[in-house]
Amino acid sequence: MSIKHKTKVRWLLASWLFVLSAIAYLDRTNLSIAGLQIGHEFGLGNQRLGWMASAFLIGYAAFQVPAGWVSARFGARLVLTVGVLWWGIATIFTALLPSSTTHAVLFLVALRFGLGVGESIIYPAANHFVMRWFPSHERGMVNGLIFAGVGAGSGLTPPLLTWFILHHGWRSAFWFSAVVGILAGVIWWWIARDRPETHPWVGETELRLIREVSPSDSPDHTVSENGRYRQPESNKISWKLILHRSDLLTLMGAYFGFLYVAWVYFSWFFIYMAQVRGFDLKASARYTMLPFLSMTIFCLLGGKLTDVLTRRYGLRVGRCGLAASASLLTAVFLVLGSQLHNPQLAGLTLAAGAGALYLSQSAYWSAAIDIAGANSSIFASIINMGGQIGGAVTASLTPWIAQRFGWTTSFATAAAFAVLSAIFWSTVHPERPLHVEHISPGSLPNDDRSKLETHNGVIEEAHL
Repeated sequence: MSIKHKTKVRWLLASWLFVLSAIAYLDRTNLSIAGLQIGHEFGLGNQRLGWMASAFLIGYAAFQVPAGWVSARFGARLVLTVGVLWWGIATIFTALLPSSTTHAVLFLVALRFGLGVGESIIYPAANHFVMRWFPSHERGMVNGLIFAGVGAGSGLTPPLLTWFILHHGWRSAFWFSAVVGILAGVIWWWIARDRPETHPWVGETELRLIREVSPSDSPDHTVSENGRYRQPESNKISWKLILHRSDLLTLMGAYFGFLYVAWVYFSWFFIYMAQVRGFDLKASARYTMLPFLSMTIFCLLGGKLTDVLTRRYGLRVGRCGLAASASLLTAVFLVLGSQLHNPQLAGLTLAAGAGALYLSQSAYWSAAIDIAGANSSIFASIINMGGQIGGAVTASLTPWIAQRFGWTTSFATAAAFAVLSAIFWSTVHPERPLHVEHISPGSLPNDDRSKLETHNGVIEEAHL
């Protein structure tokens, strides 16, 4: 029997993706908090800690496209469950590594690489989930919610793991990260389904809203034997269309700049506040929370804002205009914050830069769905691969620049990449999907609908 009352199961599942996103960043940023203790125990300097951070990002970036393919092939429920369990196991092995291990840095680098491989699944799978579970006018907000987990996880990491480190040592912090992740993965398997049509908790009203059809049905949708709406989707990946997309490379470039800046915060902000700004462990933990709290708030705001701007002014303004403006604002805060002499004011200003950066986060992943549709997990994974290369570069390049030219130059370099991101966004066209012949003008915002015309049965762009 179908459920008749109003349900919002999609938001429950999206909220748990927020939790998984937070745990992913708990696992990947625990190294920056425990880095001083790990370095002391195993005799590692900042440069070798940078190798570990880069190893994670190389593994993460290298497996983005396979992660996108696996997500499209097997669905978000299975691959996310396996991925989260994988993270937990990699984190456990790190905690078990004896302090007497010869060439410990090689084992630590290998373990961080393995963690990166496991975590590569999180956002391609989440993007595939959003494509299947959310109508177009909610995708900015839901992506904002999912990526707010980045700030929440990274923001809770400093005080939470610092407490474990001070009371029980750095290994206890890694055990905590592993156990929380494994529990969250088991819960995801229990509550999630790959398609809303197969979820027993989803009501008919919610299903019609997800599919953006009226109760009288639509010619593009079919009805299954139990009377529930089902949207046909092809599992065939349009590699030729994806790889020939002109703004795929520019989105990769923009996300390279985005994550170059983001990983300055993830990898080095805690150490920067301790070593350069003179804060002790507890004060560094408190101030390191600020950028991630800022990311959380502004990621949610950016998700809502991109949907509002898209409805009013079209996809170019809602996605590209917002992202470009946020990137430029980030550059201003980075340059200003790094030059302030007051440590507290510098910390607050740099935290504002992190918030400005994450105003644009939802736009990247929403634009991937706007452009690629059913192929969005692959398209987004390629973009994310480009971004993670930026993160891998900053993990090792930032301390190298700081050692030779000073931390002000390191932040100025990050600001330059933020400006490049803004420039790249000016060339992106989310209003031009891969399959223009399959677009229904009624599914587009008013501004974009007016830019399409029908010619010989095919929807074509006009006056763009």
